This record gives sequence, structure tokens and C-alpha cells, in this order.
Amino acid sequence: MIGRLKGIIDQITGNQLILDVNGVGYVVNTGARTLGSIGGEGEAATLLIETIVREDAITLYGFADAVERHWFKTLTTVQGVGPRVALSILSACTPDQLALAIGAKDHAPITRADGVGPKLAQRIVMELKDKNITAPAIALPSSPESKQKRARPANDTNHIDDAVSALVNLGYGRSEAFVAVNTVIQRGEAKDLSAVISQSLKEMAA
Repeated sequence: MIGRLKGIIDQITGNQLILDVNGVGYVVNTGARTLGSIGGEGEAATLLIETIVREDAITLYGFADAVERHWFKTLTTVQGVGPRVALSILSACTPDQLALAIGAKDHAPITRADGVGPKLAQRIVMELKDKNITAPAIALPSSPESKQKRARPANDTNHIDDAVSALVNLGYGRSEAFVAVNTVIQRGEAKDLSAVISQSLKEMAA
């Protein structure tokens, strides 16, 4: 099984390239994000490879980094998401944007991908939301005082869901609300739902 290829980009056609490895040309399918980061024809490139074996074909999919390859493998576990749809999603959303959308239960960003409608995007969010995929960590100060403030209330999960829903009802985007509420929760300063919502509003207005 091929896990990595290093060679010279011989040809790029759409989302497919031929990588010349010691005189052997490998046809590799890639997404827009990978193509934008590895260079052009005639340049050296290294790709992490995911090999899909089927009865009628062996197809190679290439990625610029391990995070993108991990997301490709994760997305293809969802019913209705094949390799090409997974590449389309990764072309429309960065891994961080995907993690944020799933953490916020916000399927809208995923529908930007070609071939992904609202129903499939909702299925992706619902099937992946419990697979320990989290939104990008929100950086906070690491002083002893700030660590003390990070003690989360026992019911912070309920606070997150309820506060995000309240902010969405006020007209804010779900992903935007999710980031603000998580920031407030991590500080550990808000003691009840009302305080979480109030401080989240201030966070988004800052």
C-alpha cells in the first residue's frame, strides 16, 4: 500500500496530477487546498497518499499534510460521502473550519462544497459531532490566575448548547456564536446561562 510519494510534478489537469517518481508517473487525485500548496508543473513535491482499492480500480488520493488526510478518511466514513465528495469538502473548507462547523452543529459552511446539499451536510455534522472532533482551540493566557478561572461549571455543555441557540435566535451565525460562547465558558467567569449569553454578546461586539 502506498503511503507517501516524493517526486516531480509532471502534469496538472483539474484536480488530478501526475507525479514522476524515478521515471514512473503516478496519477494522484487531490483537492484545491493541496494543489495550492505544493507548487506547479516541474517542481518537486511530496504527497501523503490514501489508496482506495476497488474491484475495478486502484485510485490514489494525495494530501499536503497529515491533518487533511485524516479529515479525508474521517469524512469518507459518513454514508453518502465518497472520496471525490470528501475532496470537494476539503477544497471548500479548511480542517479548522470543518472542526468548527461540526462543533457548532452548523452545516451551512459544508454546503459550499460542490455536490453537497443541505441534507448531506446535516448528516455529516450529525454523524461526526460525537467522534471527538473539536473546534480549534481558543488560545487563553496561561498564568496561574487564568488557569484558576478556567474551572468550568459542571453543566457547561448545556450552557454551550442553550447559549448558542439563544444567540442564533438573535440573528448571529451559529459558528460565530459557538466560538464566543466557548471563549466565555473557558474563562470560567460566567456562573449561569444568562451571564454566558451576556458575556458572549460582549465578546462578539469586541
